[in-house]
Amino acid sequence: MLATHSRGWLGGRGGGMMLVLPNAGGAARCRWPPARVRCHWGGEAMGSAYRAAVVGLGRIASTFDDEQGPWSVWTGPHAHTPSYLAAGVPVVAGADPHDGQREAYRQKWGIEAVYSDYHEMLEKERPNILSICTTAKPRARILLDAVEIGASRGLKAIWAEKPMSLSLEEADQMVAACRDAGIVLAIGCARSWNWGFNRMRELIEVGELGDPLQVIGLGECGLSHNGSHLLATVNYLAGARVQWVFGHITSDEAASSDDDPQGNGYFQYANGVHGFVRSMPCGAADWDIEVIGTKGRLRSLNNAEQVEFWKVVPSTLEGRRAEPAQHIFPLPGSTENANVRCVRDLMVCIETGKEPNCSGEDGRHALEIAMALRESHRRGGTRVSLPLADRSLHIRSRETLHGDEPAIVRRARAAADAQAATGS
Repeated sequence: MLATHSRGWLGGRGGGMMLVLPNAGGAARCRWPPARVRCHWGGEAMGSAYRAAVVGLGRIASTFDDEQGPWSVWTGPHAHTPSYLAAGVPVVAGADPHDGQREAYRQKWGIEAVYSDYHEMLEKERPNILSICTTAKPRARILLDAVEIGASRGLKAIWAEKPMSLSLEEADQMVAACRDAGIVLAIGCARSWNWGFNRMRELIEVGELGDPLQVIGLGECGLSHNGSHLLATVNYLAGARVQWVFGHITSDEAASSDDDPQGNGYFQYANGVHGFVRSMPCGAADWDIEVIGTKGRLRSLNNAEQVEFWKVVPSTLEGRRAEPAQHIFPLPGSTENANVRCVRDLMVCIETGKEPNCSGEDGRHALEIAMALRESHRRGGTRVSLPLADRSLHIRSRETLHGDEPAIVRRARAAADAQAATGS
């Protein structure tokens, strides 16, 4: 194996730092932060005690951060590979069926152990943590194969991108396989690890809002693809499972298709909290999340770039009723990126038995809500109860509609074609 070039990420908006490290083992490594890391959930994890591998070596595995400018809403890194490195976990191998994507990954991260066949990678490299960064179409099969191969070879956790699958039947199989094998399953709905949403949930849990009444999520997206983010976030803040939904899709035609639709929904949680989501165009409120309680309110703006915190207080004017006053939203000691926090959370889950902030069950629940909203529209806007009886229901997540060719390859070809057409 050759020496590697790995990226070590430091805190700060859009900040990054290249480290060139000798590495006889072929695994990309990062000296910062130190191997022993303190997690944000009250535990410690030995980052260097684990070995990670990645299946699907494209955008979310490798190059996502190349798209982020200095004013990115969240600090980096975002992609899986640098997130492992920032958490002190060496990435030992990657697998992808596309030659160009494997070579680009090898050159970018200095990881020589790249495979065209993920089965071979799992058998030879024996990772403890596996990322599945493909589109949703092959994700269930890859996960089931990984559990079968890895359960006896030291595989302890899987970090699968969202949406976790195309169908509820696949999601059921994925959850059951990991549960039966004792393998931690986390779904990459990153806002569940974002420090702003984590702090919002902490304030809710300690009673700062009184009794939660309603959670509202606004974000233009397909209900399955980025709707996974939207639904998982409102579920995370509500702190319970949805019991029933009413849904409205953009049109009858869109609702009748299995393509990823936009829509709105109203639902009730088992703890009595109500929820509303809008994945149709949201204008000036895109990706705003709000929690309303009997004694306070939290409102996240623009992906938690800002969070407003309001509490009801007695009026200082005689004869006026108590009214909301804005309070300072308590900042944490670290605003580390959500995906780095996800890696740290995975290690804590392995060592303590904790459930991930977005578990396989959570990812499945978000997918099931999306399908229930569509079913409600199909049935004339009637109330639909969960769980859904028909597990064959599926949604073709938006990123799968362009076929099996990776997005990064498709975009590169389109750019080359455009350049050739202009003669520049």
